[in-house]
Amino acid sequence: MRETKCVAMILAGGQGSRLGALTKHIAKPAVPFGGKYRIIDFVLSNCTHSGIHTVGVLTQYQPLDLNTYIGSGQPWDLDRSRGGVYILPPYQKMGAGEWYRGTANAIYQNMGFIERFNPRYVLVLSGDHIYKMHYGKMLDMHKSTGAAATIAVIRVPINEASRFGIMSTDAAGRITDFAEKPQKPKNDLASMGVYVFDWQILKKYLILDEGNPQSQNDFGKNVIPQMLAAGEKLQAYNFDGYWKDVGTAKSLWEANMDLVRTPPRFDLYDPDWTIFSRTTAQPPHFTADSARISDSIVTEGCRIYGRVHESVLFRGVTVSRGARVCSSIVFPGASIEADANVENAIIGSGARVRRGADVRPEREGEICVVGDEAVVDAGIRSGTKRAAIGGI
Repeated sequence: MRETKCVAMILAGGQGSRLGALTKHIAKPAVPFGGKYRIIDFVLSNCTHSGIHTVGVLTQYQPLDLNTYIGSGQPWDLDRSRGGVYILPPYQKMGAGEWYRGTANAIYQNMGFIERFNPRYVLVLSGDHIYKMHYGKMLDMHKSTGAAATIAVIRVPINEASRFGIMSTDAAGRITDFAEKPQKPKNDLASMGVYVFDWQILKKYLILDEGNPQSQNDFGKNVIPQMLAAGEKLQAYNFDGYWKDVGTAKSLWEANMDLVRTPPRFDLYDPDWTIFSRTTAQPPHFTADSARISDSIVTEGCRIYGRVHESVLFRGVTVSRGARVCSSIVFPGASIEADANVENAIIGSGARVRRGADVRPEREGEICVVGDEAVVDAGIRSGTKRAAIGGI
């Protein structure tokens, strides 16, 4: 049996229904982000920078694209003979197949995989967050405090706190209270969905949770409260960097817009923390004399003849003469035809905004979403043809 200090388990099977048309054919962690990345790139890159080289990726919903993208793990230096990256979909056991029923059940179903490496610690991560974190520092604190579990926490706006697991701590950072998505949050200290566990302790509680027919088999709703009630030492690890849960179209749009602010709220150009990704070879982007580009990310293979402002354009995007793209995200291969207007929108892969079309939300504060391969004709505005466009 191999012995590994820490095994990382990435929960990447979410359907991402709140992303609407953007996750109709792919899992949420496979959604494009930042011009040349997928959301999953950030947690995988964090593992690489943190020296964690044994990684299980638990997939479920629409896994083909995500599984293909991760492949052998070579872009993240995870194609190793000892350790490396493993794709872990639900599979048939003892004559019965079973989907992952919750985050805790997903880890429970893969206890055999974890046991192969005989780890002292297990790091449980979400595959749909944008952030940079050195997990080694969190692991060091976990060991020094003697905790059974350590949870990474961040301050969030109190009016958004009900979306998260909220906890209270004492002066030493020990967790004294935990509530998953409370209607009336006691404070603004939110779980990031990043956990370090002593493996033998976690295994005990996973087995207990699986034996409870009333459990939803969820870390936040069941396992963490059960450990707290049993008197286990749970420690908070305070994180003060950038972190974004991009589970909705609005939050995905906001995170991309954070890249094009001056200065950017999230820095993709940090030489000490490269975000690794699997890239496709494309020719350099082209800008015509008529092009006007400002405060934007424009990736290889793009051809720009119109105006682009405060936007993120993925590979192979065309913005024709007279077209305007403002405060928007345009996914790979989409085309914005002559004199079209795109504003506060997310345009799906391969979509076509035809000549003279106007794509923008009807109400302030909304984001207009155009699905993959959709065609938007002139004269159609958001909300009038929901199959192609939706306000989020």
